Amino acid sequence: MTLTIYTKPAGCFGCAKTKQKFAEAGITVHEVDVTTSPEAFEYITEELGYSQVPVVVYDKDGTENHWSGLNPAGIDQIISIETAAGRRVREA
Repeated sequence: MTLTIYTKPAGCFGCAKTKQKFAEAGITVHEVDVTTSPEAFEYITEELGYSQVPVVVYDKDGTENHWSGLNPAGIDQIISIETAAGRRVREA
């Protein structure tokens, strides 16, 4: 399983809060700065269709779930899944 957060470094409250919630739960994420990675920017805008960061992509057992923006319910759902499984997402 992988958990990737596509972010921008400055002025993104949703990015900071999303990372904080996962960190507080002890879940390690792979963070990608879309301002320094044209490939990542193209992926979230062209393939996923989002225009707002953060973009969270959670892949577990070949099933991908993703969203854009601050999504407390989505964050809590991933934390619940990982806590129930007794696992932590490893940094990719």
